[in-house]
Amino acid sequence: MKMGEGVEWSLHCCVTLTWAEQLWPVSIARLATWFDLPAEYLKKRLQTLVRAGILTSAPGVRGGFGLARPPERITLLEVVTAVEGGVDPFRCTEIRQRGRSGETAGAEFTAPCGIAVAMRRAELAWRRELAAQTIADLAAAAPVTSAERTRRGLIGP
Repeated sequence: MKMGEGVEWSLHCCVTLTWAEQLWPVSIARLATWFDLPAEYLKKRLQTLVRAGILTSAPGVRGGFGLARPPERITLLEVVTAVEGGVDPFRCTEIRQRGRSGETAGAEFTAPCGIAVAMRRAELAWRRELAAQTIADLAAAAPVTSAERTRRGLIGP
């Protein structure tokens, strides 16, 4: 499964906003500079998270972003779904019932495709794992110095 870079950017920004909650709102310019990312593209990603209720934003010159709820209540699955959409990564088109294979199709094809079942099971395990982890978990697992270095770096010019 391949996810776009927006997932990585969004998760890092959410963790950073966890550490910088006293600086609310954190400007897009600060976040973009902190990670050396294009500000306009990052802003679009973060606005997606605002629409999903993960982040909150304040408009204007002194505006920016912050977490919309405690980091313990934001799952990785929510962030991934907001950025990537809720589309299933695998879609079975029943090719087993087409071509020569389909010419001899019988009652055995009324049961779900075994490949589709296996892929769905793997996807559900992936989703359960992402749903079980929160932004707070990521922040807690980061090196201890990361939070303080981030706060200091975001306060600067």
